[in-house]
Amino acid sequence: MELEVRHLRALCAIADAGSLHKAARQLGMTQPSLTTQLRRIENSLGAELFSRGPTGCRPTPLGRSLLSRARPLVADMAALVTEARAAAARTGGPGLRVGSTASRALPGWLRRLRQRLPGTDIGLRMDVSANALLRGVAAGQLDVAFVHEVEGCPLRVPEGIEERVLLAREPQFVSLARDHPAAALPVVDLADLADDHWMVDPTVDGEWDGLRRVLHAAGIDPPLLHGDYHTAASLIALGEAVAPCQPTSVPREDMAVRPLRGDPLAVRLLLYACPGAPLDTLYAELAAAYREVALRAAPYREWLRRQGTAATLPLGPCMMTA
Repeated sequence: MELEVRHLRALCAIADAGSLHKAARQLGMTQPSLTTQLRRIENSLGAELFSRGPTGCRPTPLGRSLLSRARPLVADMAALVTEARAAAARTGGPGLRVGSTASRALPGWLRRLRQRLPGTDIGLRMDVSANALLRGVAAGQLDVAFVHEVEGCPLRVPEGIEERVLLAREPQFVSLARDHPAAALPVVDLADLADDHWMVDPTVDGEWDGLRRVLHAAGIDPPLLHGDYHTAASLIALGEAVAPCQPTSVPREDMAVRPLRGDPLAVRLLLYACPGAPLDTLYAELAAAYREVALRAAPYREWLRRQGTAATLPLGPCMMTA
């Protein structure tokens, strides 16, 4: 078997993530597929590149040596692809490369941008890692990135990119089974969930540390499960877990969304752009899209009413000029 760039990229991902599970998710693969690929690479070289243990994967001396040569090759190939795509975009008309972490405001934002910027080819890159998206903006791979920053876990913002704060503090709610005893309450105390399994996605920058910090401050130590939030939804509906969620989340028939008393979990919503991007337009349309989904979500709308803070939501272009 001959080593290819995709093999080197997989090795770098394993080393960076520290586990096959996390690396597989970043690469868009299943863990068994990545494990098989690693085994084939090691068999072709005749030696182990990673030592596996209960705490994850660590490069062997040979692995470290190979990675030192692989990383520049992977970076050069990524730069080549980026430059080729940029050249193709320049010949095909104006383009806008958008990056975003998960947000229910995203569909409305994209729709508004297409209406506001007709003839612009708008591409989208989704990533669980806000830091990865910011690196993409700094490297010229993205024009703009809409990200969230978990409170207490600051992002690593590269120099040279512009920032706008969409919302200084967005409270994080909790999703739980519809028949959970706490679902009958308008506001839930963390103590009401002390005996529940909490599910968190450790690949989302800051989520694991942020949740652990808040639970520790509340004096509770519930069991924590690792998994993506799509998997979490089925477990939550069955009453097997609870999980933090965005306040713009729309409740389902089998799941409830409730605010937490005192709003201990929160994020900042941020917009970053490369110099020269139409930041005012991007921000205005994002603000309008966010306000739309915020007021559509009944639990969040009620929370805003109780707080008397609906007026603090970011304003869209029509409201800004009114």
